[in-house]
Amino acid sequence: MPNRSTKAKAIAATTLALAAISQTCAFAPASLSSRTTTTTHLNVVGEQATSIGPAQLLRNLKETLPQIPWLAEGDGSASNKIDIPDHVAHVLAQPDAPKREAESEERTERIRSRAKQAAEDAMELRGMLTGDDDAKAWWRTQRAIPEGGRVVTKEDPLTVLVAGGGLAGLVVAAACHSKGMKVALFEQASSYAPYGGPIQIQSNALRALQQINPKIYEELVAAGTCTADRVSGLKIGYRKGNKLAGLYDAGDWLVRFDTVGPALEAELPATVVVDRPVIQQILVKYGFPEGTVRIASRIEQFEDLGKGRGVAVTLKDGTKAYSDVLVGADGIWSQVRKNLHGLDDGAGGFAASGAAGGALDDAEARKLARDTVQIAAKADRRFSGFTCYAALASHRASNIENVSYQILLGEKKYFVSTDGGGERQQWFALIREPAGGVDPEPTAEDPHPKLTRLRKEFAEMGSGDEDGNVWDPFALELINASNEEDIKRRDLYDGAPLLTTLDPQRLLSPWAKGPVALCGDACHPMMPNLGQGGCQATEDGYRLVEELAGVQHTKSVPGALGGYSRVRVIRTAIIQGFAQLGSDLLVDFDLMMTLPLLGPFFLTMTQLSMPFILRFLYTPSF
Repeated sequence: MPNRSTKAKAIAATTLALAAISQTCAFAPASLSSRTTTTTHLNVVGEQATSIGPAQLLRNLKETLPQIPWLAEGDGSASNKIDIPDHVAHVLAQPDAPKREAESEERTERIRSRAKQAAEDAMELRGMLTGDDDAKAWWRTQRAIPEGGRVVTKEDPLTVLVAGGGLAGLVVAAACHSKGMKVALFEQASSYAPYGGPIQIQSNALRALQQINPKIYEELVAAGTCTADRVSGLKIGYRKGNKLAGLYDAGDWLVRFDTVGPALEAELPATVVVDRPVIQQILVKYGFPEGTVRIASRIEQFEDLGKGRGVAVTLKDGTKAYSDVLVGADGIWSQVRKNLHGLDDGAGGFAASGAAGGALDDAEARKLARDTVQIAAKADRRFSGFTCYAALASHRASNIENVSYQILLGEKKYFVSTDGGGERQQWFALIREPAGGVDPEPTAEDPHPKLTRLRKEFAEMGSGDEDGNVWDPFALELINASNEEDIKRRDLYDGAPLLTTLDPQRLLSPWAKGPVALCGDACHPMMPNLGQGGCQATEDGYRLVEELAGVQHTKSVPGALGGYSRVRVIRTAIIQGFAQLGSDLLVDFDLMMTLPLLGPFFLTMTQLSMPFILRFLYTPSF
């Protein structure tokens, strides 16, 4: 045990250092950072976040080395073509590890039909607040609370308003109800339109949900597809390397790991992937009473009534609402955050979230891409340097029985795919380019402009992409199995949970002030590389409500919310730092493949570090 404790401390120290480096690089003042302002062919000004730090040093080193063609001749190692190496097979063979069940028509039909039914239920507003119930809602009446606040009892519980009906907001609402609080959730979208593919609920988030509401946990596991029963890892997208650094053919493995080993060590459940509408409907059905969620309800502003008397909220349509607590779980462009931190007008925008994003057609998405550049500047959000194409392909992947998650790495771009359950693959193509870009509108000559571009970016034949790289066929296997209308594009932004302010109040309580707190992407948006965005939002919801559950008098609410943000900010900063650093390094992996000594060393350290990173993520307490 002493050795394990020592290792844990070393891991934590290393993690903090990496997070600090990443935060410093990503959020340096404009005069010191490597951000450049670029005008696209659409005359849209966008920030291009280029790399600094380790990735830039490697690029510079690579450019100074002589290129000798003979060194690149030969075949890649046969061991790098094996999907499940011995170290992964050993873990998957453990008695308590989940066992892979081959895909079947019955399971495929069950998963797909449930997702379809959940989407239909959401569109029909089942379980939403409407009609007479809306007119009589508890939050419409302002209570006469004396100066100094009121006592919180089981009969007269804490009241909570939640802004945002995505995963973060739904989890907060479910957690509040589980503790006996009175809760209402306001979602800005006019419907719960399906948006995005299935979500990986990793082991740490499953534990949080299990503690919030065991029934929700059981339903999610039953509805999901286990992804921890196969290998995950990084592959090179096209032939790369040399005799000194190692030769790799297109599609060769660079790093392979399992996610179940660290989960078993922490006595956590195995990761599952569940359709977004199914998650929403399970939380709505089992998390809180019908009528808790009110759609078409955007919170525009709020007023702290002070001295334990709660908060008054104004919706976009002028409706007033009152409660003891307001939680802003309204996404990266949070309107609650804008008001809480006193940001400029325009810092709060329409979020393409799990709830709202499905309402966007291509024309609206084009406008949103342009508008987001201006919103991000006002909201103090960082453009990652990547635009992302994504779709859920109804296709049985050629490697489905061995691989649950993989990334094909390349210069200026990479291609991510994960098992979506029901013989479907969720894929993401991340391409480095300035913000604000959009695809051409379909024409008779080119009715599928997004597919046309992606087929060029990941070309598997002939001369390859524009840089002459011939990609592994797996990328186009999934791209060609997707429909043009199902492919969504958005620029990727994130932000710093660690503060860039000297305001003493914000240093003491980073995500909260008075009776108002932030949660999820509203306070720590992150790159998708670790799949932890929704998982950290789930942890937030659990911890926030655990702190509120100890409140016995409303005058104690600010202290509880401040404690929540102080507990959470360090962990989320570390994880966000890893995601940012990982995104920067992923796009430079192909350069490392040509660096003698340094390339193999980096790959080895990446392979060795993965179990420790997963152990940090998969903690049973947060």
